[in-house]
Amino acid sequence: MDEIKSAYEIAMERVKKLGEATDEERLKWKYIPEGEKLAAKYLKQESELSELAKYDAKVAKHVKQGVSDILIRNITLPRDEIAKRATKRAMDGLKEIKKDRVAIENVYSKIRRIFSHYADQGEQQRKKAYQTLKADFEARIQQAVQQQMGTAAGINIDVEKQPQFQEEWHKIKIQLDSQYIKLLDEYKQELAEIE
Repeated sequence: MDEIKSAYEIAMERVKKLGEATDEERLKWKYIPEGEKLAAKYLKQESELSELAKYDAKVAKHVKQGVSDILIRNITLPRDEIAKRATKRAMDGLKEIKKDRVAIENVYSKIRRIFSHYADQGEQQRKKAYQTLKADFEARIQQAVQQQMGTAAGINIDVEKQPQFQEEWHKIKIQLDSQYIKLLDEYKQELAEIE
């Protein structure tokens, strides 16, 4: 009869099948997080990326990978001035650590086009959608008040402060931004592949 194994025993058998970690894997586990911390400090303007020079070549590539991952994650849509500054800082940092400047600049051109479109036509789309939603909510509230009270005389409700309005507007903004985010994610993937 087969013996029943505990979850721990099953997990230990799987670990044995995986085998020992290679030296390269251990270096990654240790130095990618160091690079991530360096990038976080860089983004907060607490350090510079020139600190990469203190690492020997064997580990520098892993540190650089960690830095690159964090900087790429911090490239976001220019929703406000804080996002714009953080994105600019991240893009400047990537330009500093990547070797292929031409490839970086080609991807940056595409990203800038997205940002420009987002700021111009995207802003117009968001304003139009907001006004349409607001008018629709006002009409629905007015109709509900008329059904309840028979007349809407003297009642003025600020629909923009209503939780349902805010929730609906949030959904619409996500939907409008998704097309930009999808493209931006593709370009960020291109950045990740550049040496």
